[in-house]
Amino acid sequence: MENQYIEHAVRLRAITEIHYNCAQAVLVPFASVCGISEEKAYQLGAHFGSGMKMGSVCGAVTGALMVIGMLGGTDDQYRAFMKMMRDNHGISLNCVDLLKKNQEAGQEKKVHCDHMVYEAIADLTEVMQL
Repeated sequence: MENQYIEHAVRLRAITEIHYNCAQAVLVPFASVCGISEEKAYQLGAHFGSGMKMGSVCGAVTGALMVIGMLGGTDDQYRAFMKMMRDNHGISLNCVDLLKKNQEAGQEKKVHCDHMVYEAIADLTEVMQL
């Protein structure tokens, strides 16, 4: 089955005229189901990319957590989402740590970040049954 939210994020990440950080690329596709405009979702995620612009928690993760919150997600849904992400990336979901592991593996930053966005959306849609 196709995932409309991932497809939307793929289109956003391909835009070169406007930069969608990882948080925005997760938030914007869910804007309508969250009851906000895409512009508001873009604004909401503006300072959460690159781990809140300081290497902290990955923007894709924080964007997904914002969606879970806006959809009235439960603590169990939060924990399920975080477990899925940690199972794939280890205990630290900090941007700086993820990028360091990625660099050591010799992979491109954009490819890694795009993958984090798509993975967060896939896990989010599973946990929230969207």
